[in-house]
Amino acid sequence: MSRLSRLRLAALLCTALAAILPSVAGTAAGSEPPTRTAIPGGCGKPSPQSPGTSALHHLGSGGRDRTYQLHLPANYESTSDWPLILAYHGRGNTGAGTEEFSKLSTLPAVVVYPNGVIGTGEGDRQAWQGAPYSAPGVDDVAFTKDLLDSLKTTLCLDMRRVYATGKSNGSGFIDILACTMADRITAIAPIAGAFYPNGINCKPSRPVPVIDFHGTADVTIPYTGDEDRGLPPIQSWVKRWADRDKCTQTLPSQQIGSDITVTGWTRCKDGAEVKHVAVTGGGHTWPGADSYSGGGVTTQTIEAHEVLWNFVRQHRLPRLPC
Repeated sequence: MSRLSRLRLAALLCTALAAILPSVAGTAAGSEPPTRTAIPGGCGKPSPQSPGTSALHHLGSGGRDRTYQLHLPANYESTSDWPLILAYHGRGNTGAGTEEFSKLSTLPAVVVYPNGVIGTGEGDRQAWQGAPYSAPGVDDVAFTKDLLDSLKTTLCLDMRRVYATGKSNGSGFIDILACTMADRITAIAPIAGAFYPNGINCKPSRPVPVIDFHGTADVTIPYTGDEDRGLPPIQSWVKRWADRDKCTQTLPSQQIGSDITVTGWTRCKDGAEVKHVAVTGGGHTWPGADSYSGGGVTTQTIEAHEVLWNFVRQHRLPRLPC
């Protein structure tokens, strides 16, 4: 029996059990048990573009025409469920621009590069919710939910393996996603993150694994923070995630080459981990990039796309009942 057939059989069993067994969920007055789909809707369907290609797609969300760059691996087929990486660009960049320098499209995953809405401030530059220069009234969290709902109807995806990464303002936004969509975002990997105050009381529904990258010589988003802009010291931001995830063991510092220091926490609740990759002398850049990704020094000691992938791919969302 093929994997797709097994998934369909599981879906039928779930439906049958739901019909004959009383629900123990949602027993409070007026509440209803959550509905779960046992098989991704896009499995078995023709792919929206040729495997091994990247293409721009449109999606209506919040009354706006939103866009995203979609990359399918060369060996993509709709009979296997694939992990998904969401990659959010920095202020003024684009999904296509992030794809060019990040090398994320070389990974064995479906990769989606959403495009932000033009925000406020100097110049017409795309940005994400949560920053002081983001477009007023734009709900990028709702856009992300709409995007995931759309993708799972057209692609064969493992929705337990949805990982989010980003650069600068994009990283600040995936922090928001981890706080508000921990039921759908498995793990996050911010790079050169701009973690502005956003008014969100961060209480994720589950511990979220985090791996963070930041250059110590980043002059755009200083490693030691910027009180005037409300930017926290990066190590303080990472420690807050270790506290949220209820991590109990500090890992020994690991030195890689002359400029990479890895620290972190383990023995976190539900198997989560928190790691921080400090790039000594690194700028506002994507580690390992071969083309321009921001101002300052770009380390070649590590490849960020490989390091983050080796971290996030170990994690899955908890299995949900039928």
